[in-house]
Amino acid sequence: MPRKKPFSVKQKKKQLQDKRERKRGLQDGLRSSSNSRSGSRERREEQTDTSDGESVTHHIRRLNQQPSQGLGPRGYDPNRYRLHFERDSREEVERRKRAAREQVLQPVSAELLELDIREVYQPGSVLDFPRRPPWSYEMSKEQLMSQEERSFQEYLGKIHGAYTSEKLSYFEHNLETWRQLWRVLEMSDIVLLITDIRHPVVNFPPALYEYVTGELGLALVLVLNKVDLAPPALVVAWKHYFHQHYPQLHIVLFTSFPRDPRTPQDPSSVLKKSRRRGRGWTRALGPEQLLRACEAITVGKVDLSSWREKIARDVAGATWGNGSGEEEEEEDGPAVLVEQQTDSAMEPTGPTQERYKDGVVTIGCVGFPNVGKSSLINGLVGRKVVSVSRTPGHTRYFQTYFLTPSVKLCDCPGLIFPSLLPRQLQVLAGIYPIAQIQEPYTAVGYLASRIPVQALLHLRHPEAEDPSAQQPWCAWDICEAWAEKRGYKTAKAARNDVYRAANSLLRLAVDGRLSLCFHPPGYSEQKGTWESHPETTELVVLQGRVGPAGDEEEEEEEELSSSCEEEGEEDRDADEEGEGDEDTPTSAPGSSLATRNPYALLGEDEC
Repeated sequence: MPRKKPFSVKQKKKQLQDKRERKRGLQDGLRSSSNSRSGSRERREEQTDTSDGESVTHHIRRLNQQPSQGLGPRGYDPNRYRLHFERDSREEVERRKRAAREQVLQPVSAELLELDIREVYQPGSVLDFPRRPPWSYEMSKEQLMSQEERSFQEYLGKIHGAYTSEKLSYFEHNLETWRQLWRVLEMSDIVLLITDIRHPVVNFPPALYEYVTGELGLALVLVLNKVDLAPPALVVAWKHYFHQHYPQLHIVLFTSFPRDPRTPQDPSSVLKKSRRRGRGWTRALGPEQLLRACEAITVGKVDLSSWREKIARDVAGATWGNGSGEEEEEEDGPAVLVEQQTDSAMEPTGPTQERYKDGVVTIGCVGFPNVGKSSLINGLVGRKVVSVSRTPGHTRYFQTYFLTPSVKLCDCPGLIFPSLLPRQLQVLAGIYPIAQIQEPYTAVGYLASRIPVQALLHLRHPEAEDPSAQQPWCAWDICEAWAEKRGYKTAKAARNDVYRAANSLLRLAVDGRLSLCFHPPGYSEQKGTWESHPETTELVVLQGRVGPAGDEEEEEEEELSSSCEEEGEEDRDADEEGEGDEDTPTSAPGSSLATRNPYALLGEDEC
């Protein structure tokens, strides 16, 4: 009888993994993870695929892997629209880790918080977005897809040939997601470009502006969203900056959760989330401004009276009820027709020549991830009809929603355009899934050099014996001090879990509780002028009238990470990122920068 060959536990585990992958029908055969710890095997593999199987010279990292049991009945793959970013090399990751340990953080001046769009996107360079190549109805679907793939590969080759990976920002390498943008632009009569008011230049690609207003001949409405997270003077300054540089823009200020900026803010709200009861979506600030912009664009070609009547009903009935709920909200009001457009981007249909077909205006909502596109649609409808999440890439394909019989909204997945932004700033802007960041420490250092995180969170230097002693801080020190304060420990050795602490700090920044706002050029010199500007006073009054002052509110300290007892060490950060809804307003300590110091020290017991 032959002797049995030894079969280790490691080999058995690999055998089970391969069997599980075959059952799932994964085409790429790669195991992806929801967080960077358990995804270390994926980072070690040299993956060179694009979304369409073409080989390129740079490496791609695929994020947001979804469980799959094979293709659905209509051939839908849940991983078809995953985020595809360029993979950081292991040497680059190690270099940034060493820098986070060694570089002493120095506060930057106010002038360095000013962002000029010409430095970010360099208009006229190859930092463009991929265009749909010319086609005809004589082409088959396979020929059209092949032509688009070749054109997309040429587009990637030009960008990576002109700039090194160290200078380029993260941007989308998945052709399937760009096809969604093409389809939305082709079917839209009006395009809404949604940006985050904390850094609107980051979310405004000039190439898209030139394409929409020039080649397509469409009206472009710039929505400065989340205006409750920035001082009113800064909001007005950004509005005038875009009016000056892009005169064809229609600019609208919007927030789904308005509040009165005159209400004093408690600095301890950094660690608290405000949870409101009742019909919160009906209190959105901006639907009436957007309606006026659409009326000016359509000039009577579409009857928008039903939209105006809906806004009047929402304003009349916008009282914060004592009901609990979301289920109650969803039952109120007329039904909203939702159409899922999973495969429409593949159909050979070009831009329609007929505007406002059948008396319906189609409004396409485009923008970067995490700027609030889905929340804006919920605010316009008056209740939650779109799933929202702070995880980038949550919206996986575009859908259409009939706001009224004559107004159709189209929600497009978030797309990251190529630029020369620092990747740390992109992380703080919520563009990259925090739970899957390979090296979060330099992003924490980028944040701490621009706002006093140590003072705001009342951190004690890990090497300081005397709490009153002044010692230099590096990014690693801040993460270690925050891990010590929050009790984040590793499972085996019980050391301070600096990786988990870094992710926690980044989530505070993305949520707006550590508010980092960038300024337009020249804002520091003219800050007094903007604070006394008449539009600033009007915005303060408007937010105070619409905001939920005096409504029922609950504040509770939110646990910034999941507990060790409930989950394993590897799955914590993925569950923290989660699919948590954004439909609860967050406090914004940076929102009153114009009138008071928002960085007052917290009490020791408040953290």
